[in-house]
Amino acid sequence: MPRQRIALFFFVLMSLPMLAQAWWQDEWSFRKQISLNTTAQGANLPATLTDFPVLVRLHAGNFPFFQDMNAAGADLRFVAGDDKTPLKHHIERIDPVNGLAFVWVKLPSVAGASMGESIWMYYGNAAAADGQEAAATFDPRQVLVYHFDGAQVQDRSSFANHPDSTTASLVSASFIGGGVQFNGSSSIKLENRPALRADPKNGLTLSLWLKSGQSQSNAYVAQWQDGNNGLVLEMKGNELRARYSGAKSYETSPAVIPDGAWQHVVVSLTADKLALYVNGAEAAGIAVKFEQEFGGALSFGAATDGTLGFVGELDEAQVSNVARDANWIRASYMAQTPDSPLLAYGEDEQGESGGTSYFGVILQNVTIDGWVVIAILVVMAVISWLVMFGKGVYINRVRRDNRSFLTQFSKLKGDPTALDAEEDEEAKQLEASSPLAQALFGKHDHFQSSSIYRIYHAGIQDLQRRVGATVGAQAANLSPQAIETIRAGLDATLVRETQRLNSQMVLLTIAISGGPFLGLLGTVVGVMITFAAIAASGDVNVNAIAPGIAAALVATVAGLGVAIPALFGYNYLASRIKEIVADMHVFVDEFISRLAEHYGR
Repeated sequence: MPRQRIALFFFVLMSLPMLAQAWWQDEWSFRKQISLNTTAQGANLPATLTDFPVLVRLHAGNFPFFQDMNAAGADLRFVAGDDKTPLKHHIERIDPVNGLAFVWVKLPSVAGASMGESIWMYYGNAAAADGQEAAATFDPRQVLVYHFDGAQVQDRSSFANHPDSTTASLVSASFIGGGVQFNGSSSIKLENRPALRADPKNGLTLSLWLKSGQSQSNAYVAQWQDGNNGLVLEMKGNELRARYSGAKSYETSPAVIPDGAWQHVVVSLTADKLALYVNGAEAAGIAVKFEQEFGGALSFGAATDGTLGFVGELDEAQVSNVARDANWIRASYMAQTPDSPLLAYGEDEQGESGGTSYFGVILQNVTIDGWVVIAILVVMAVISWLVMFGKGVYINRVRRDNRSFLTQFSKLKGDPTALDAEEDEEAKQLEASSPLAQALFGKHDHFQSSSIYRIYHAGIQDLQRRVGATVGAQAANLSPQAIETIRAGLDATLVRETQRLNSQMVLLTIAISGGPFLGLLGTVVGVMITFAAIAASGDVNVNAIAPGIAAALVATVAGLGVAIPALFGYNYLASRIKEIVADMHVFVDEFISRLAEHYGR
């Protein structure tokens, strides 16, 4: 059973790359994953939502590849997490030159308190027909949607509730794309529309983004008027109130709206409650008796008594002929904010069908000075890899021969010099030429690569000079001073062997410390050249800056590519060298003790 589980585990791991390569349609070259987070760490939405429209904000920070997309966004497609089901969407605004797009996408379901869901955004198909369906992006309960995104105010819902008169001024840059400006006397008005009638069974929801330009004087932000019945969103001073009039008039307590700051405002009316929400949270509420259906004219920005009306901006005005719950209202606020905690944008992926290679675009923009730095870093990388390979082979050979020698030495009884042997001339020449050459091509029949054996051999040579022909016999003719002299010789050989083990390691430290600095130098010079070129041309936009900055960062990446492997290799080799040096120190002490026992007086 454990083996079967292990096999299943590895099968799943091997299957993950194949699952990740699933692609909706091969005609689209690129895609981006957009994850949904409704947990407490994200949008904090406890309940599941159905047919919910979210706003996908694309900008240079989360999507620097507008050049790979159709200028009008006709090739944009959104697909559910199963990578099969297309999602309804429409574009409120797209500006590839300045790197900006606002796209509304209808999600069939958004699970509450979850962060496992995601959708895919596909792009990069020059032959694609426009896939937008504005009316289908919202559910049937959404009876009015004003984006204020065109030359005139238009309803994007399926009910086509376009205004009958508009005297307010459209502005091109507002909270979400375009907006509308009111000057105190301007307004947007609709006559009685069947779809805009509110009944007690379903209720009513009005939502909009509001920015007050000054302290208001009895200004209606929005109002329905149907005889004595109606609903009003009113500002007095900096206080915002909602009021429902039926058999009796009801008014919520005020919510303070600061001047010059965008606020998400929602009025929800049910059969028994009138609630005012600001920025996703209920700011005021009052019990009501909503018993009679009303409709009438709907207007934005009018005055209550002929005095100065609303002064400020509105954006994204929406009406639903159903009372949305608190979870929906909070989700709407979270989904429309610039830094939405509901949506997380992943990396862009390229399909097998081709398209622009991002690395190719980056490398094409690397300047000559950047290539010079990269060439130097490539040389450093090759040298460091050769050093790591050579030292790795040599140190492994030394460790093996050391183990073999120590095993034989521990078996000696009596004479400690029995393992010594004279080296032939060829072995001496090979040893002098290169440690790596000795490890790869030298003889290994008598511990030739063992650093401990070389210490041992040096000690035997010194012993022979002092004892002469009596080496190997039980001769007690070494004084303590002579033994200490032999120890000094062994210590000197140990130092030389340590130097031999550490040779060329300095090249790795140069790569570790010098590689990132050289890369940073190349990046700084590249950034300087990019800004100088922009200043000379006068073309200041993201598309002009991004390629040069990305190309300049290649040098830093190359520097890190040199330093990181060298860092790992250096630490690994240094730890192995320390082990060998420790073994040599232990052996010197043991060998001197054996000599003192056998030859000492």
